[in-house]
Amino acid sequence: MTPPDVRVAAVDLDDPAQAASFLALLDHYARDPMGGGDGLHPGVRARLPAALRMQPGFHGALAWQGADAVGLINCFTGFSTFAAQALLNVHDIVVHQDERGRGIGQSLLAWAETRARELGCCKLTLEVLSRNERAMASYRRAGFVPYELDPVAGQAMLLQKKL
Repeated sequence: MTPPDVRVAAVDLDDPAQAASFLALLDHYARDPMGGGDGLHPGVRARLPAALRMQPGFHGALAWQGADAVGLINCFTGFSTFAAQALLNVHDIVVHQDERGRGIGQSLLAWAETRARELGCCKLTLEVLSRNERAMASYRRAGFVPYELDPVAGQAMLLQKKL
C-alpha cells in the first residue's frame, strides 16, 4: 500500500525538473554499494534522459512526497519466447536512503505490475545482488521468486560480458 503522503507517477523526461530528480535519484543509487558505489559518470548523466526517451520499451516512474522525488523505478519491455508474450524487466529501483522502510519500494513495484498488466505482459522480471538482503525481502513481499524451470536444473543466474 502506498504511504498516504506519497504518489507514484510515470516520469516525464521532457520536463527538466523531473529529469533532474530522476538523475539525482539514479546517482544516489549508483553511489550506494549495491549500485556500484561510484555514482553516475558525468557523460552518462548528460546523455541518459535523451537516450531513454529514444527507447520505445522504457517505462519509468518516480515516487513523490510533496514536491520531492523520493524513489524511482526503471523498466524495459522484453519478450518471453516460452509464453510468446511481452515481459517487463525492472532494471533499476531505488528509494532515497532517508525514506526507506516506508513502503515506497512496494509502491514502485506495484506501479510496475500495473504497467506490465496494461502492456499485456506475462511476467515481471528483475535482477538483484545475492547479498542485498533488504531488497530480496522487499521483492519476496511483492511476490517475486527465484526463476527456476525445473528444480533439478537449478535457479537461473544472470551473467554478463562487458563490451
